[in-house]
Amino acid sequence: MSILSEVKAPTSTEQPPTHEEVIPLEPKKTFTSEEIQQLLPHRYPFLLVDKIIDYTPGKSAVGIKNVTINEPQFTGHFPGRPLMPGVLIVEAMAQVGGIVIRQLPDLNGGLFVFAGIDKVRFRRQVVPGDQLVMTVELLWIKQRRFSKMQARAEVDGQLAAEGELMFSLIN
Repeated sequence: MSILSEVKAPTSTEQPPTHEEVIPLEPKKTFTSEEIQQLLPHRYPFLLVDKIIDYTPGKSAVGIKNVTINEPQFTGHFPGRPLMPGVLIVEAMAQVGGIVIRQLPDLNGGLFVFAGIDKVRFRRQVVPGDQLVMTVELLWIKQRRFSKMQARAEVDGQLAAEGELMFSLIN
């Protein structure tokens, strides 16, 4: 994603703008569900990010997952006591990381997949009705092919999960 520029429209008394008067636009900081689907290949029932509420190009993103009882995993995990599986929490964090990776310059095409998961810990149960707030920060990227991110998921300001996620680009 490139940073766009906006030119001020001259009023009737102003001269046309020169190149020094170009005002840069702020990079996009939020993404709707439709915009997320343009960036990620995931679809229902495996698209686990509803909205991006804060995005810093090349650095980090904060995403939201609204956990609802009508999601298919709650039929069997667990009847009478629905809990969001830890692997889906990790996947949701990874999808937020995918928003960061997919918009890095010179990384057009290909698909980033998990290459490793380290230091993942689950600190709180996530249940239907919770809103999972996931913050993912890019730690490094090597050879435009491998990357590592620090991820954390919170519910009501309480840490639910955290860990390091590694990705690899496949063609």
